[in-house]
Amino acid sequence: MSVLAQDSTGKRTKASRKDEKRQRISAMVKQEEEGVLSYTKQTVFGLQLRTNGYGAWFELGRRRTPRWTNLYSFEITEIKDRKEEKVSNVDGTSFFGSTLIYGKINNFYQAKLGFGRQYIFGQKGNKNGIAVTGALNAGISVGLLKPYLLRTGNDSLLKYEDNPARFLDIKQGDGAAGFTKGWNSLKIKPGPFLKAALRFDFGRYNESIQALEIGLSADYYSQKIQIMAPLTGTYATEPKSLFFQGHIAFVFGNRK
Repeated sequence: MSVLAQDSTGKRTKASRKDEKRQRISAMVKQEEEGVLSYTKQTVFGLQLRTNGYGAWFELGRRRTPRWTNLYSFEITEIKDRKEEKVSNVDGTSFFGSTLIYGKINNFYQAKLGFGRQYIFGQKGNKNGIAVTGALNAGISVGLLKPYLLRTGNDSLLKYEDNPARFLDIKQGDGAAGFTKGWNSLKIKPGPFLKAALRFDFGRYNESIQALEIGLSADYYSQKIQIMAPLTGTYATEPKSLFFQGHIAFVFGNRK
């Protein structure tokens, strides 16, 4: 009798679990039909244009409550100086001459690790609606200051510190050396960052993310960052410790 009772109890428990699972699935389907974002985790990629550069990021989200989600992100960006200007004919003779950014002495990239929270302000309302979420992220920004190198007449590389006067004489160079050069002279500039954004998700289905994001961010570094040469006149710029920028981004990903 005891064996039969245990077997009966086991069957009821298994049936009960299946029924609970069906009820959860039905509830999630109903929520999706009503435009409610229903998920346990999300994976997001973003491509952004900033007021002083560009960037991309990868983001993992873990839902904690119906409206709050924890965010973990990795972001790559580049900050450009507002006075950067390409010179397309460096020697004054060749129409197809190499280009350089006159007065630029460093490229400044950032690798960022962040943690934040996302809050759902408004659900979709239906499958064709738009969900509005807000996010606040903070973390560590590892600034990567790479020398901006020029090629000289004998095909050697020249950086600003080697010979400032020659570096700024554009007739002495054959253009910029390119992205792959200068990494052996990289300088690390760590600091904190803070980022706030609003995301408008217009994806038709709950499991996919297609959104437009607008936001603001700030990066601070303990040492001042010099992107352009300390010139006077048109190209004059001051080194900065604090960078404040806005961005607009296209966001895509999925939910589970």
